Amino acid sequence: MKNIGYLAQDISILHRQYYKDTREQFDALKLNPTAACILLSIGDYPEITQNHVARLLVVDKGLATREINKMEKLGYLSKHNGVGKTKVLLLTELGQKVVDEVQSIRTKWWQQKFSETGLNSDSPLLKTIETVVDTIVEPLEG
Repeated sequence: MKNIGYLAQDISILHRQYYKDTREQFDALKLNPTAACILLSIGDYPEITQNHVARLLVVDKGLATREINKMEKLGYLSKHNGVGKTKVLLLTELGQKVVDEVQSIRTKWWQQKFSETGLNSDSPLLKTIETVVDTIVEPLEG
């Protein structure tokens, strides 16, 4: 059995394979991996700000801004003035449909991988990974 130090490498392998397997589907939606995660975040947290998206996904603010601007041009989201200079992000009707499609793509890919391995979504590893991520990602309050 590998030692725990390989976990990041294994997660990275899963990440790359997921996007390799789903690239065509995401290309059809004009999304890259970061853009898809941003849309999902906006769907999960209504009226989230650009800065919160960057913190939530642990990505550079500039990258988040560029991807958000592209998705606004695609009609997937809209920006509204928040407190001070902040911009609040909201999904458009089209954006919500795209989020639903992204969720479907993700779910089907994982269901296939679980069925191939005999694992299921109740694996304690999933909760463990979520717990570690929660220690990395800043809470969105405030």
